[in-house]
Amino acid sequence: MPYRSPANEFRFLMDHVVGFDQVAATDRYAEATPDTCDAIITEAAKLCDDIIAPLQRPGDMHPAKLENGVVRTSPGFGDGFKAIAEGGWIGISADPEYGGMGLPLTLATSVNDMMAGACLSLQLNPLMCQGQIEALEHHASDTIKDTYLPKLISGEWTGTMNLTEPQAGSDVGALRSKAEPKGDGSYAISGQKIYISWADNDFTENVCHLVLARLPDGVPGTKGISLFMVPKFIPNEDGTLGDRNSLRVVSLEHKMGLHGSPTAVMEYDNARGWLVGPEHGGMAAMFTMMNNARVGVATQGVGVAEAAYQHALAYAMDRKQGRAGGSGAIVEHADVRRMLASMKADTFAARAITMANAVAIDMSNATGDAGWKARAALLTPISKAFGTDIGVEVAATGIQAHGGMGFIEETGAAQYARDVRVATIYEGTNGIQAMDLVARKMMDGGDAAVALLDEIEAAAEAAKDTLPDLVEPVWQACESLRETTEWLVGQDMNDRFAGAVPYLRAFARVLGGHYHLTAALQGDETRKRLATFYIKRLLPEHAGLLAHVREGADDLMALSVDDLVA
Repeated sequence: MPYRSPANEFRFLMDHVVGFDQVAATDRYAEATPDTCDAIITEAAKLCDDIIAPLQRPGDMHPAKLENGVVRTSPGFGDGFKAIAEGGWIGISADPEYGGMGLPLTLATSVNDMMAGACLSLQLNPLMCQGQIEALEHHASDTIKDTYLPKLISGEWTGTMNLTEPQAGSDVGALRSKAEPKGDGSYAISGQKIYISWADNDFTENVCHLVLARLPDGVPGTKGISLFMVPKFIPNEDGTLGDRNSLRVVSLEHKMGLHGSPTAVMEYDNARGWLVGPEHGGMAAMFTMMNNARVGVATQGVGVAEAAYQHALAYAMDRKQGRAGGSGAIVEHADVRRMLASMKADTFAARAITMANAVAIDMSNATGDAGWKARAALLTPISKAFGTDIGVEVAATGIQAHGGMGFIEETGAAQYARDVRVATIYEGTNGIQAMDLVARKMMDGGDAAVALLDEIEAAAEAAKDTLPDLVEPVWQACESLRETTEWLVGQDMNDRFAGAVPYLRAFARVLGGHYHLTAALQGDETRKRLATFYIKRLLPEHAGLLAHVREGADDLMALSVDDLVA
């Protein structure tokens, strides 16, 4: 079965589950009417189904290559990117002053979800561009904005971000790249970066690199880092392209998946760059891009989960094996039905969390309200970690549903697992997301978390006469999470970190229960049956996860290195 964008799912979530009506009611997003949203989702679905999805297998079988210093991209990717760019999809939420649509991130998230499900390798390119656009909108000078934003939004140029170095992975402050002032407002950038997604291509005029480097007076660590725009070709004052910059793709990484997306080692040798944001303010500017990317990566996980589920469902409905009732296909077997139901229920939960995150960001941008800012910040690590974990788990279950054929590359089931696996690692590993949740996001004493839990319990109370069998377990799970949250904020940081990952997962499980309950209350029996499956079979995992959290760090750290080696 070819991939089909779940357009109706986005309409349902926006209309009934995640509160998008609040976004559309703001002055900033007044143009996001139901008719506009429907048209956007419909057209994006056509693009993904008809143009992007057919590139999924060719990108895997014919990877991007580096030939004589030139990156040659997978067959059809140039035309696919051109269709994305010409449709205006890169700048869907970008500033209209520079050619963007200015629409809510919630809509952009829906479009990115469909593109990721259609072909993750290609979708990664516009996602990187969107992150760079947001960073420039917030931090760049007017000159840089005027030069780069129209070209990035139109898709004439593409963008990357360059953080990681061989000796500096998650510890960004250990970077060695240097920036020397040239005396004319530009800087000479030197250093090597690794894992640079879409570092080059053969279908756009220019590639614009945002590079972290340290000025001569930059102090050690993250506080001494600055951010620079370093283009492949240096723009002239009239906007045309001038000299080739002194940077190059050293090599392309040989990756487990995402073969259609060229991931490069980059070398900068006194390349000309221009400061973005203040001196030594690089991390603040880069975090704008990274937070955008974290929601985007969550969406990638959900999109791949959707595609893997569709693939497995089609196989299960066609494959005849064993003594199954009904159609005689393996979908009639209880365990296969369990796998498919888990895949579908978890995909819905992860998608709802990510969409709710996007709504919170939109409301924060539209209103400046501190409560919405806190909600957006709280949900971002949960979205990123749970969305990508579910992408990996659903893709793996999809292989299992295929049986032996899942291990055969020709079926395409394994590609989803290989492609999405990196999503739990990049933009901050999921362990780092969990540590962020229990540390930085709990600096308010847990107030933002408790405010969200209050809303979940209030919604459950309001529905107790309608669906009591589903309301009670959601309310109880929420209350258990509240108690553990109150315990957690009273612990030292090592105890928090020891239980960070299970805490995030438990939080996501409770959020999933809340959104499934909300969906079930709309009266659709299919939604109710899926919610019942999630709430009765998957939500109970929260109890074991919270027990893990409350053990703290003592027994964990009591396991010595010698114990691990023995």
